[in-house]
Amino acid sequence: MCRGLDALPITCLERAKELKALFGSLLHKSEQSITSQAKKNDKLRLNVDEPLKWKESFDKLLSSQNGLCLFRAFLVSEFSEENIAFYLACEDYQATKPSKQASKAKKIYDEFIATDAPREINLDHLSKAITKENMEHPGQSCFDLAQAKIYTLMEKDCYPRFLKSSTYLEVSRKAKTC
Repeated sequence: MCRGLDALPITCLERAKELKALFGSLLHKSEQSITSQAKKNDKLRLNVDEPLKWKESFDKLLSSQNGLCLFRAFLVSEFSEENIAFYLACEDYQATKPSKQASKAKKIYDEFIATDAPREINLDHLSKAITKENMEHPGQSCFDLAQAKIYTLMEKDCYPRFLKSSTYLEVSRKAKTC
């Protein structure tokens, strides 16, 4: 179930706006003034080529903090933010100490996978059943199948739409002209 823009962390929304504004200002400023602006504000440090690298692969987009924020904001506008939220929750889960995995696994399962979960992700019946079975003895890999399915869904569906979105096209166009 979508919770709209309110579900997106405010820092991510602010960052997406800053990125858009920064790339807009890049068109009008010299390289020297960009460097001095970046030194004044750490939040606005951004490699001009960064948006162009996001197009190279989905992994490059996800490994960029700026790219991830812009992609997440895009998913909110597409009413599918639960996919990246689930993917990131799984990444966090894998780094969780074994003593805390059971409670964290239940929380992730209840939020994203259970029938009628508040942010239910779109999983096929078999993947859902296997993940439910994994919940009986949650280990580090209990969400691997579901995470892989959602990753593939985002890579094959959401990512190409993001690359065609007006926000990405504008940011990448501005990066190319700098």
